Amino acid sequence: MSRRSRRKHTAEAEINITAFMNLMVVLVPFLLITAVFSQISILELNLPATTPAAQQQEEDKKPIVLEVLIYKNRLEVVDRQTGPLKIIPKVGDQHDFDTLVKTLKAVKNRFPDITEITLLLEANTPYEELVTTMDKVRVTKQVVGTQVQNAELFPDIAIGDAPPDQQKTSSNTSATGGDA
Repeated sequence: MSRRSRRKHTAEAEINITAFMNLMVVLVPFLLITAVFSQISILELNLPATTPAAQQQEEDKKPIVLEVLIYKNRLEVVDRQTGPLKIIPKVGDQHDFDTLVKTLKAVKNRFPDITEITLLLEANTPYEELVTTMDKVRVTKQVVGTQVQNAELFPDIAIGDAPPDQQKTSSNTSATGGDA
């Protein structure tokens, strides 16, 4: 008889989800309120053209093809068609970005329609220097009346590898006494 009584007393179990629903009602708004919404800024970069003939024709049309070469000991502002415009040595252990901005402002005043610039980096250039240079060549502060506003310099940025440092190789050659 004991077997029959056990079978009769077992009833179907019910799932009680009230406590779980109460937890979700409190937890979901809490997570939404405390979530950190991150903002990612994206800067579009242009890659150099793959066909040299098309690139050369495009450069011939422009009055200036501006490049900034970033080396360990200096910055060089160069027109690809005519040559160096300004060589800016390092001040202490930092690149002189103030002089770079002044030089680029002068170029922008002479050629206001030009918006393209190419940054050419020496191997192992620190990322922070690249980002700082990109910020400096893109936008500058300008005083208009009593307000300071952002003025556009060269927002269309392309990135590439700098040619080997000729000053470094010529100084190494002269230090060793020339070719043996």
